[in-house]
Amino acid sequence: MKARSTALAAVAIALASAFFFTCTYVLNRAAATEGGYWAWTACLRYLITLPLLLPVMPWQGGVAPVWRAIRAHPGPWLLWSGIGFVLFYLCLSYAASSGPSWLIAGTFQLTVIAGMLCAPFLYRDERARVPMPALATGLLVVAGVLLLQFGHGGGSLDRDGWIALVLVAISAFAYPLGNRGLLLHLERSGVELNATQRVFGMTLASQPMWWAVAAITLAQVGPPPLGQVSFAAGVALGAGVIATVLFFQATGMVRSNPTALAAAEAMQAAEILFATLIGVLWLGEAWPQGRALAGAVLVVIGIVVFSIVAARASAGDARAVDKASGDRGA
Repeated sequence: MKARSTALAAVAIALASAFFFTCTYVLNRAAATEGGYWAWTACLRYLITLPLLLPVMPWQGGVAPVWRAIRAHPGPWLLWSGIGFVLFYLCLSYAASSGPSWLIAGTFQLTVIAGMLCAPFLYRDERARVPMPALATGLLVVAGVLLLQFGHGGGSLDRDGWIALVLVAISAFAYPLGNRGLLLHLERSGVELNATQRVFGMTLASQPMWWAVAAITLAQVGPPPLGQVSFAAGVALGAGVIATVLFFQATGMVRSNPTALAAAEAMQAAEILFATLIGVLWLGEAWPQGRALAGAVLVVIGIVVFSIVAARASAGDARAVDKASGDRGA
């Protein structure tokens, strides 16, 4: 009975985290529709996230171990945070101006399989292998994403549609690549940091790049409007802090129960539903219909099946579960 109640609590917490992750898509879209410049949307999110994370750190292992790790090896931190945070969010922010929030949310679910496909290029041990059941499930997600995009484009994509598709795909691969690359560096250097410390460290290491983006953007278009700053603060708090903490709490509660872990991870599929509902009610976006709706359903099914396959494969392997969980927290 206790295990059942813990599993239900983990699923509920994971569902709440999916709701707050949705802030990224909806608020970025809101900023774009109100004329906010995409580069301000990107850099403001991470400039604001850093001070928001600071009060959490004393309860998450502290700042000192993170600072020591960065000072010892600044190169890998700059490289992987540049890929996993800067490239990731610049692409996602630009794409937000090209389509409704549900389209961006659905396409970004490619990140569920991106980490798996990056593995052969990162690892030199058994982790380099791509399991065929997971790959087959990943193809289902890809098929759903293509249906989403072409369904929204009425059977064909215009120039903006193709740009959005390519940029969100790059973003979906950049985030897990940056995260796994940093994990591999920490593993090789013998440094132990928990998920929150890694998020804080990558946010801190990416600050020089974000300040550079902010300076260039300020010179080109001037300061951001107050509304865009508010939207960015909402994303920073909702997705950067609240959603990340909730997601890792949920997966940590059931890390030894593969079925419950699969259910908790599968809740990320609800991001599409939340993005659709909030986008329609708040931003006046159109409901997905026809092939786009079928694509959204395929993506949801693919994520649920993939979560089951991934959780069973990593059952009993704490490092694998922690690594898989670390691909979230965007």
